[in-house]
Amino acid sequence: MDCIFCNIAKGVIPSKRAYEDERILAFHDIHPQAPVHILVIPKVHIPSVNGVNFDNADVVGHIFAAIPLIAKEAGLAEGYRVITNIEKHGCQSVPHLHFHILGGKQLTEKMD
Repeated sequence: MDCIFCNIAKGVIPSKRAYEDERILAFHDIHPQAPVHILVIPKVHIPSVNGVNFDNADVVGHIFAAIPLIAKEAGLAEGYRVITNIEKHGCQSVPHLHFHILGGKQLTEKMD
């Protein structure tokens, strides 16, 4: 399998990293949809939310424990949005579980 996010996590593909520990990686999106747009991924490959199960769900909790730290470091004290897309109809573009942290401006109800 040739997963772009797995290759970013391994350092094969360079990225502008915002946070990293032994289990997760956060990096700046190359096509930002807001002034701050950071992607948070598990280093282990999970295809989407549909691939989360009782054996790997702890990494999702780890991601959500890290998100406030990442947002604070990115200067998002006034708030931010966390989004994940799931499968084709949910517009998931990379088949690796990831969460978007969006902020840095007043967000509208709908993101274009």
